[in-house]
Amino acid sequence: MREEMDEMLEREGSRAWIRLLLLFLLLAVGFIMSLAVGRYYIPVSEILTAFTGGQVPDKTGQVLMVVRLPRVLAAVLVGGAMSVSGAAYQGMFKNPLVSPDILGSSAGAGFGAALAILLSFGVAGIKGAAFFFGLFAVFITWLISRRFGKGDDSLFLLILGGIIVSNLFQSLISLVKYAADPTDKLPAITFWLMGSLSKAVMKDVQVMLVPFVLCTAVLVFCAGRLNILALGEEEARTLGINTGLLQVAVIVTATVLTAFCVSLCGMIGWVGLVIPHLARMMVGPNFKVLLPASLLLGSSYLLIMDDLCRSVFAVEIPLGIITSLAGLPFFLYLLTRQNKGW
Repeated sequence: MREEMDEMLEREGSRAWIRLLLLFLLLAVGFIMSLAVGRYYIPVSEILTAFTGGQVPDKTGQVLMVVRLPRVLAAVLVGGAMSVSGAAYQGMFKNPLVSPDILGSSAGAGFGAALAILLSFGVAGIKGAAFFFGLFAVFITWLISRRFGKGDDSLFLLILGGIIVSNLFQSLISLVKYAADPTDKLPAITFWLMGSLSKAVMKDVQVMLVPFVLCTAVLVFCAGRLNILALGEEEARTLGINTGLLQVAVIVTATVLTAFCVSLCGMIGWVGLVIPHLARMMVGPNFKVLLPASLLLGSSYLLIMDDLCRSVFAVEIPLGIITSLAGLPFFLYLLTRQNKGW
């Protein structure tokens, strides 16, 4: 009986890794196609020529290397970071409706950016303020849970504190928008809050790359412990897992990833909620496979959404609007499955 069980698990694991390979191929194809599509179409042959050191027209090289490549790389990093953070949060809280902004990081980052725009900060100042206030919001949430949470109530108080902090910073965002100049600052704040990758440059990608790699590596390292945590905190402690340290590691790394994403491209919702469910349907609940699958699928998803933003209409649509319109139907589908487990 045990041999049959081991054989079944090995077979399921092989299928999951094959699906991971297919997701990687999907991302590779999406990456090349995203470089090609747009108002100025670039043939795939010229893209390959440019990357292999060949000669391409000056205009093509300028559009490809200065405009398209940073934007596509930013979409890959942001989509992957939001998705892997969402999958880790859902595993830690054992709640399928948890997203990376549940602890208030997105609302805090949004307030920081809005305040920086109101005070006429530069681009670097806006991104720095968004990152700082994103971390600060989660710190306030953690203080609330530490002050009022006890024992098994700590995770519940953490979510409740996140809701409180999110509403606080949303109110502060409204206050900043009320005080902003309606002819200049208010449109800039509104557009930033809607989310967009249109202003991404290669320096942004380079700044985000190091924390992305480090934080993702930490989450993947914690995958086996998240599998054990899914059995329940008491069982995990019995098996020698330091659940408190695991929760801190997940919260810190996911918060840093989320804050970097929001500081780079504004508030983009639903990615960290929807994509982990799609990945779970494809590869199963094993976090050792689920986290890489969420990363690959999230990157591909945001590439497609960004392609739609800049290609469908004459005027670019904010990315947050497209991701919300795409995520809402899937969220309704999740509600129909709420009695079937996850």
